[in-house]
Amino acid sequence: MVTSSHEASHRIFQDRPELLAPVFRILGVPLPAPATVEVLSPDATEIRPLERRVDSVLRIQSAAGRAGGFLLAIEAQGRRDKVKPQSWAYYLAHLGAKYECPVLLLVTCQDQATARWAAGPFELGPEGWRTALAVHPLVLGPENIPVIKDAEDAARDLALAAFSAMTHAADPNVTAILEALASAIGSADGASAEYFTELLEIGLGDSPARTIWRTLMSRGTFFPGRGTIVEESYLKGVAEGREEGREEGREEGLEAGRVEARAQMILRVLEKRGIPSLQGTRDRITGCTDPDSLDQWLDRALTVTEAEDLFADD
Repeated sequence: MVTSSHEASHRIFQDRPELLAPVFRILGVPLPAPATVEVLSPDATEIRPLERRVDSVLRIQSAAGRAGGFLLAIEAQGRRDKVKPQSWAYYLAHLGAKYECPVLLLVTCQDQATARWAAGPFELGPEGWRTALAVHPLVLGPENIPVIKDAEDAARDLALAAFSAMTHAADPNVTAILEALASAIGSADGASAEYFTELLEIGLGDSPARTIWRTLMSRGTFFPGRGTIVEESYLKGVAEGREEGREEGREEGLEAGRVEARAQMILRVLEKRGIPSLQGTRDRITGCTDPDSLDQWLDRALTVTEAEDLFADD
């Protein structure tokens, strides 16, 4: 399984190659249909003792067995790096010679400034002949990966929704993004739910979004059977609503669960950010039943310097 935010940003393509279809549509790159995807060794080391390793390398061919196909070298990039373009040029040349087929470079970024830099092009030749060697990466970042805030949209393509959530970890709407994904994962098969739950916890790194994600997963709002307060509220709402209508009771229980979980998210974010809160502040948060107020306080929790500032405009 993946072991870091960096790893998550490229390993998802190895583990869930179905992500390539929507990603290639975003990038405007033709993809054989149907296509076969093979994971190749990322080692690009030569005999001399200088280790070079691509994050991920995939071979993409037509499933019909037609000639052609290409390699896709995938790099996760967290910041500008002036020496990286030379490494990328080396990877492309080495892999093309080793496997005797064309190579594309795909760079994934979680912030827009790095994504714009990574798009290049990087002309690496000497002055006057700079186009003798040039690198033109394909780039995925916050600007071209869609924001998915609808649970049904997320359920239709879990891999894209998970990648979108990691890419937009700093988005002001990250709570809605993660809730949609959590809802979609809650109705997925067990193996997929486990994979994407862990992938997001790792892929979100140390961002406040990770705290929100961990709170969503631990409160049981989307995963019944854990005996949490949220689940009890949900079940109580369902039971009481049977006489007036099963659907009405279900919605009441779900809403109660969402409100309680949102309050706990706010306290969790403050705790993780090292911001102390008075008991009166905590009581006001946990006693609030207005979803709009809780949403506003959660957004502020990501940036305030004192807990009482959550209520500045109230």
